[in-house]
Amino acid sequence: MVTTKKLSQAEQQRAVKRILATEKADRTKLLVGVSLTFVAVFGFMGFIDSIGSLNLPFEPVDYMIFALLAMLGPYGFYASTKERNIREIERRLPDFLRDVAEAGRFGMTLADSIVVAATGRYGRLTPEIKKMSAQIEWGVPASEAIRLFSERVKTPLVVRMTSIIRKANDAGGNVADVLTMVSHDAKETILTQEERNVTMSTYVMVVYISFFVFIATILILNMQFLPKMEEAGTTVNDAAKEMGLTEIPGVNIKVAVIDQVAFVFLLAVVVHAVGDGLLAGVISQGSISIGMRHSFIMLLTGFIMLRILFA
Repeated sequence: MVTTKKLSQAEQQRAVKRILATEKADRTKLLVGVSLTFVAVFGFMGFIDSIGSLNLPFEPVDYMIFALLAMLGPYGFYASTKERNIREIERRLPDFLRDVAEAGRFGMTLADSIVVAATGRYGRLTPEIKKMSAQIEWGVPASEAIRLFSERVKTPLVVRMTSIIRKANDAGGNVADVLTMVSHDAKETILTQEERNVTMSTYVMVVYISFFVFIATILILNMQFLPKMEEAGTTVNDAAKEMGLTEIPGVNIKVAVIDQVAFVFLLAVVVHAVGDGLLAGVISQGSISIGMRHSFIMLLTGFIMLRILFA
């Protein structure tokens, strides 16, 4: 039998405060602050460049794209990494609950079962289990350690599972049977979620394919159609000048508008990249923050192809 320290209520509260103080801070606010700082920097650089005080080989629209990339990229990749880690934790949660239930069938309390299960390997869930084990060994009640775990992970599945376990432990019933039931329920929920993710990944692929088809269309227009139109407009204007006319009636191609059309094409790519990326995130995980990663990838790809490779 595993022994844990017996602390008073005041000592338990101090132990919980020490544990919370050592928790890894959420970097969301930091990343948002850094992103907004870069957005402001690129906006200022764009303003300085527009008035001729900064000589860089970029157009004003390029600074807007840089600002969007700075706003979408850091937080988007951080949210995606955090979501992936949480999914891996949820995937191993049924195994952990099953092992705790098995330990409980040998007469161990919930606290002792968690401490014993902490010696196992559960992938990314292992550090969280070791934290719970350390908290229990410091004298924190098992229900409180489970609550702290649910606040760290904080997904609907984990919150629901831990809430049932805490209530069963507080009620003093057969926790092992409850853990077995919760483990099976979590397993079924995760399998259903994975099936949905596989189905939705097909639609995400369709979004990416449609975006790259749009990019290919814009490239063909920029490299083939617009130059031919500019060439034809120049020929028509030269012919009109030879005839002493400002323009030939019925045959008028405004060459000056072609650059504006190319600019509109670039803006269309920006809008599609941001919108399609957010849509892909909502389709795949139901999250706009994860869609920011897709928007960053699409926008960066569009910028490289239209402004660097085929400029």
